[in-house]
Amino acid sequence: MSVSDHNVPGRPEIITFGCRLNTYESEVMRRHGDELALDETIIVNTCAVTAEAERQARQAIRKARRQRPDARIVVTGCAAQINPSAYADMVEVDQVVGNHEKMAAKSFVDDAPALQVNDIMSVQDTAGHLVEGLDGRARAFLQVQQGCDHRCTFCIIPFGRGPSRSVPLGVITDQARNLVENGYREIVLTGVDITSFGADLPGKPSLGEMVRRLLNTVPGLDRLRISSIDAVEVDDELFDLIAHEPRLMPHLHLSLQAGDDMILKRMKRRHSREEAVKFCAQVREVRPDIVFGADLIAGFPTETDEMFENSLALIKDCGLTWLHVFPYSEREGTPAAQMPPVPGPVRKERAARMRKAGEEAVTAYLQSLVGKTLPVLIEKSADSGLTGRTEGFATVNIASALAPTGDIVMVNITGCDSSTLTGLIEQ
Repeated sequence: MSVSDHNVPGRPEIITFGCRLNTYESEVMRRHGDELALDETIIVNTCAVTAEAERQARQAIRKARRQRPDARIVVTGCAAQINPSAYADMVEVDQVVGNHEKMAAKSFVDDAPALQVNDIMSVQDTAGHLVEGLDGRARAFLQVQQGCDHRCTFCIIPFGRGPSRSVPLGVITDQARNLVENGYREIVLTGVDITSFGADLPGKPSLGEMVRRLLNTVPGLDRLRISSIDAVEVDDELFDLIAHEPRLMPHLHLSLQAGDDMILKRMKRRHSREEAVKFCAQVREVRPDIVFGADLIAGFPTETDEMFENSLALIKDCGLTWLHVFPYSEREGTPAAQMPPVPGPVRKERAARMRKAGEEAVTAYLQSLVGKTLPVLIEKSADSGLTGRTEGFATVNIASALAPTGDIVMVNITGCDSSTLTGLIEQ
């Protein structure tokens, strides 16, 4: 969760849960709030990926009402889209706005309806919302795609986001150019299923074609990062860019979810275990400095001890580093919720083992960087020092305050703990 613009005059307070796409959309809503001077409004942008995410959102809504009893509280995001009545019925909530409606300023005017949630499956396009930047962030998020046409058995998100639709190429490059002109040196491409990009556009450009055009059209962009992708849907042009384009960061986050073929089939995933391992090996061969992150689910229905061990072993077999591990969470309306469940304590224990393996992988990776000199994007600058990110997405604490936020500086890596590097700016 992130909280932005708390009690800033003329601005709404926005509480954001979930993915990078939600962060981007919160920035669009913040700008709507600036235009409308919604200084007495709190917007809660929810996530529905797990029951825990929804619990945290409801907790934040109740806390917001206690702290600011006179504020107008608006709830939006995937949880509100999927189950609007659950939030409309909360006594703390004044307005519920759907995922499509939240992108329009008119949804937030004083006389707007208290419930604005339409059929997300009927939405056919995605507007390219131009933002000048993201407050308080050194890197910018750029939406290139929205929605998902796949139906993984555990996932409720397509019903919160609607069908897959792409932002036109020209809009993407215009937005990237605008962000670079405003001082951003790193952009992260975001979406729900970005490897499906382009299928609905004229000429059906691939994700790789879009990335190449963006980099060619915006030569001033220093660093481009891609958010979560499906390995089996990486097109040849994108693979070539991963191999040869230094401005495309050597960091890929993979939507893997499991490492056992039977579980992958029951999840209705589009790849096998062998394909995932092969993809990681092929990328590492052409880009040796690549760092992989991954989403993994522990305790999916029917998962046996042996099946779990296969998923656990995937961390080493694929060489994964940055893990997002989730104990399986039932989502009402999904096929997986009807499958024989794994007991809750077993899910938690398996998730803990996965996280431990991930922590060990992170420590080993960080130790391999000690003694190297790396380019680092400065994210925070304070009297106590700097904090930044390497190209491989490792956090670095720098004992100096000689560089402004957003700069890219060369840093000598002098040490690390279990989760963070330390370094000094190269003189």
